[in-house]
Amino acid sequence: MTQETPSELSPVLLHTRDARGVHTLTLNRAKAFNALSGEMLLAMQAALDFIALDATARVVVIAAEGKAFCAGHNLKEMRANPELVYYQKLFAQCTRMMLAIQNLPVPVIARVQGLATAAGCQLVAQCDLAVAASQASFGVNGIDVGLFCATPSVPLVRNIPAKQAMEMLLTGEFITADEARQRGLVNRVVPLEALDDELEKLLQSLLLKPKEAVAMGKALFYKQRETGIEAAYQLAGQSMACNMSHPVAQEGAQAFIDRRKPQWPA
Repeated sequence: MTQETPSELSPVLLHTRDARGVHTLTLNRAKAFNALSGEMLLAMQAALDFIALDATARVVVIAAEGKAFCAGHNLKEMRANPELVYYQKLFAQCTRMMLAIQNLPVPVIARVQGLATAAGCQLVAQCDLAVAASQASFGVNGIDVGLFCATPSVPLVRNIPAKQAMEMLLTGEFITADEARQRGLVNRVVPLEALDDELEKLLQSLLLKPKEAVAMGKALFYKQRETGIEAAYQLAGQSMACNMSHPVAQEGAQAFIDRRKPQWPA
C-alpha cells in the first residue's frame, strides 16, 4: 500500500512512500530515456523538497522505467534554447537537485536497471549507494557531441579514481556494471531479475539502523570529505561525541553490555 504524494501529479515522475518510510522516485519518461529535462528536474526537486520535510522518511530509492536509467540532459531541449543564460539556469537547476540528494538526512539509493550516461551517470554517482543490474552500463560521453561532462565529473571523481574518471570523461567510453562496481561507482551488481530482491536486502539492512545515527553520519561523511585531514578529524570527533551522547547510542552501548538486541525508538 502506498501513500499518494504531490509528485504523482506530474507524469514525468512517479513518487510513492511505503509504510516503512521508504520513498521511491521513478523517472517515468522511458521513450525519452528518462532524460533530465527541465520538467523532470522540477519534478525531482519538488519530490526531494517534500521528502526533506517528512520526519518519518527513512530511505529514498531513485529508479526508472524502461530500458534506460537516465540518458542525461535533454539535448533537443538544450539545442532549442541556444542561449548562455538558459544553459546557466539549467545547470544551476540540476546542481541544486543533485545537492538536495546529498543534503537529505536519509540514505539515497540508485536502482539502476539500464543505461546511465552523462547527467544520468552523475545522478548515480551523487546517490549515497547504488544497486545495478548486470546489463546496466555507465558513461560520461558528452565529449562525443563536443560537450565535456563537467558537472557529472564532480561526483564521478568523488566515486572513482581520478585517472579512471578522466579516461571516461575524455574518451566517452562506457563501462559495464561489473567495472562500475570494481571502480566504486556502484555497490552491488546482480542479474536484472534479482535487482529488486537485492535492493530489498539493502533496504532491510538500512532500516534496522537508528535514523538519528544515520543522519549524523551522512552529514559528517560529506562534510569531512571536502576538508583537510586535521579539520576532518575535528569534525568527526565532534560528530561522534554528539552521536554518543544521543539516546540511540546510549541504548546501543547498554544493549551490547547486556548482550541483547538494542531497542531503537520508532
